[in-house]
Amino acid sequence: MRVSDALVTLLRDWNTRYVFGVSGANIEHLHDAIHRLGQGKLQSVMARREDGAAFMADARARVHRTLGVCCSTSGGGMMNLAVGLAESYAESVPVLALIGQPPTVLEGRGAFQDASGIGRTVDAEAMLGALTKKVIKLGAPDTFWRDVLDAARTALSGRPGPVALLVPRDVFEVEVGDRPDDYPETLADVAERPVFDHHATRLLFDEISRAKRPVFVLGHGVRRSSNPSAVVRFAQLTGVPVATTMSARAEFPNDDPRYLGVLGVAGHTSVVDTVLDADLVVAIGAGLNMMTRGPVAELNGAAVAVVNLDPGEVVRAVNPRIVVQGDAGLTFEHLLRLWEVEPFQVPPPAAYELRRFLPRLAPSVPSRPSGHGFTGDDLRQSEALALLESHLPRNGHVVLDAGNCASAAIHLSDVPAGGTSTIALGMGGMGYSLAAAVGAQLGSPPGTRTTVLCGDGAFLMNGLELHTAVDLRLPVLFVIFNNNMHGMCVTRQQTFFDARIECVHYAPVNVAQLARGLGAAESLWVASAGTADELRTHLADYHERHPDLPGVLELRIPAEEMPPFTTLLPPDEPTVPVPVPRASEALTCAALSS
Repeated sequence: MRVSDALVTLLRDWNTRYVFGVSGANIEHLHDAIHRLGQGKLQSVMARREDGAAFMADARARVHRTLGVCCSTSGGGMMNLAVGLAESYAESVPVLALIGQPPTVLEGRGAFQDASGIGRTVDAEAMLGALTKKVIKLGAPDTFWRDVLDAARTALSGRPGPVALLVPRDVFEVEVGDRPDDYPETLADVAERPVFDHHATRLLFDEISRAKRPVFVLGHGVRRSSNPSAVVRFAQLTGVPVATTMSARAEFPNDDPRYLGVLGVAGHTSVVDTVLDADLVVAIGAGLNMMTRGPVAELNGAAVAVVNLDPGEVVRAVNPRIVVQGDAGLTFEHLLRLWEVEPFQVPPPAAYELRRFLPRLAPSVPSRPSGHGFTGDDLRQSEALALLESHLPRNGHVVLDAGNCASAAIHLSDVPAGGTSTIALGMGGMGYSLAAAVGAQLGSPPGTRTTVLCGDGAFLMNGLELHTAVDLRLPVLFVIFNNNMHGMCVTRQQTFFDARIECVHYAPVNVAQLARGLGAAESLWVASAGTADELRTHLADYHERHPDLPGVLELRIPAEEMPPFTTLLPPDEPTVPVPVPRASEALTCAALSS
């Protein structure tokens, strides 16, 4: 069996299902093998750019708790792919990147797209080694099966992350024999068995049972654990209140009475107050980086416990009193067993009231280009989010991008029951969501839908990945908040640079018209709204008449609101309580009319 065929049959039998990429001279053997041997079980998904392919693999791995697979050719393709791999590395997402290289005989001898590091060439192994867990270059046939298993096992085991597998063009044709009889048959067999610390878990159990005001903070590491439901179940049985980080909003049911809201720079002040008042804060699968820890910078490490496969970041950040190094799922399975023997309930907390910032307009931008095309429009971002919330998919996926609209969505809306919420906060790259939605939607059960919330800046960066969704006829609704500028950057310049506005806005962009060119009406639904009434009409039309099509909904936002981002707001910024159930639309409409 040749290397190309061995790779494809292995990925096929491991049920990875998709290889996201863009083809080219030094990766075409892989795509030919998928065509011949995929058998409908392994499918090539052609992204429009390689960074989009890596984003797709990243979201596929996050949402579906599997190994994401992407590929690229050498040279610029490899360089583009690196952008997405850096995100996966920062956020501990298991991705296998198959990267073609020039023939080995031409390394350092003038090969096109040479990345051998010889002479004035890029050193692929050194570059990728800085943004992946491991780089393996395939070569000798007698180590092939061991090398591939090492790559997959490294990506999936311990703290997950991306691994790059470099395959020179000539190596694709090397004979490596049949798959060894003792080779892992499933991805579950590939990963090393997760572990946990029995002794530290017992200490944690005792601390939780003694605490008067404990709080759990769930990070996105919970989703990648062996048993996320064990974490949820323990909180529900013991009554411990739960907050989530911005990237883990869906890891605890948002309609559960124990759910406090979001801790982070786009989170809720009521959560901040509760966390600072707690006598025990248990960070579970959360690194407590500054995006999470910013509003609670004075958090006392003596009141913090950590459950994390790799607690180094949080230990450096807050010096917690208790550290349980291990898999959150296994740890909480053991905590549940302890609770069955020694049941307890934490004292009922004082009446909790979720509070959100009161939406208000940001200062105007005098230098904003005139004629932005929004004459007569009055739609506000918060108003749009309130109307959108009831249309977010239950048991589906929400994918957020960078910027003001993502901050507002995190702050002003909940994740519907059974859904996922994904955002790229590792590298924070704009344009992630437009590609990631493809990886999130693919492989979902029939009837599942995905909604993307992103700005026009992100659309300009990676908007052509919409065409991938059109190609695959995926039921993804891309909601583009169009204010003809990079709103978060404008707000920062107004706040920190005396409103000297530079390199953040541009000539008007007609998102709907651009999107219309990516598909005919029967393959892509497109609409544009600049008022609340228009938005209601378009949402009803899409969800009632075209729910199985990809869709683009442009929101024309003529005036910017202050983002609910704590670093940009004064300490006395007004907040309002959220009624139970959380009626976001009523809250926002009342705020706008006041």
